[in-house]
Amino acid sequence: MNVTSDQTKKITKGVIILVIVALVVFIVLNSFTTVPAGHTGVVTKFGAVSDTVLEEGLHFKIPFITQVIYIDNRVLKTEVSSSSASKDLQTVESTIALNYRVNKTNSTSLYKNVGTDFENVIINPAIQECVKAVTAQYTAEELVTSRQEVGDRMRELLSEKITPYGLNIEIFNIISFDFSEEFNAAIEAKHTAQQNALKAEQDLARVKVEAEQQIEQAKAEAESYRLKNQEITKETLLMEWINKWDGKLPAVSGSGDTILDITDILNDSTLSSYSSGTETPSPETPVQDEDISTAE
Repeated sequence: MNVTSDQTKKITKGVIILVIVALVVFIVLNSFTTVPAGHTGVVTKFGAVSDTVLEEGLHFKIPFITQVIYIDNRVLKTEVSSSSASKDLQTVESTIALNYRVNKTNSTSLYKNVGTDFENVIINPAIQECVKAVTAQYTAEELVTSRQEVGDRMRELLSEKITPYGLNIEIFNIISFDFSEEFNAAIEAKHTAQQNALKAEQDLARVKVEAEQQIEQAKAEAESYRLKNQEITKETLLMEWINKWDGKLPAVSGSGDTILDITDILNDSTLSSYSSGTETPSPETPVQDEDISTAE
């Protein structure tokens, strides 16, 4: 009987010790928390948010009293689709990609005012609103041609809305603008017309240049023919004159030492008279002294 009682006491004592050890281990393990890399820890005491922000690493906390909520401060990404109307009342389907980051110094206030689901509560609705507001200021065609400007205005407006919450924009991208099939067909037709007009203008300029080149070439050929014809006419007249010449030199009156320069006889005026249909100059026609070159 006594033996059984002693065994029971030992067992009970062992169980108590085991429970105490387990409780101590549990308390010790829950007295420390590790904040992961790229995160901050928001401390709460009995559910109330403390102003204390824990950085990365190992930290002590009071078990069952203090809790730590981890806020991711790394670059996060969200992608939002939006349907809106342009200035010319065209339906625009937009897809926006945003890379953002939670400012570490604002982790506590963000959790206190918004919680951990700030992407769905703050960011995505703000993107929707900004896209609709900016899209309404541009025509559908301007959204395509001024895409960079449109993106900058959307980013600026979005930054004004989410920065007060401690959310910083890293990268803002317009992934796509999609329009109705009718609008796409109209844009394609306009582009085709512009290309055809440009081609017609280029063809007209080319034809004009080619015409000017042909005119200049014709002028050059005409001038060449004129010079050749003039040369041929002179030579032909000279040959006809020589063929009809009887070989007698014209009579010359003057001093005995006068020398006859036959080139004066064959000058342009003589050939011109011959070519004009007047009578062929007679080789016996007297030539005055002033028409003869003299040499001392």
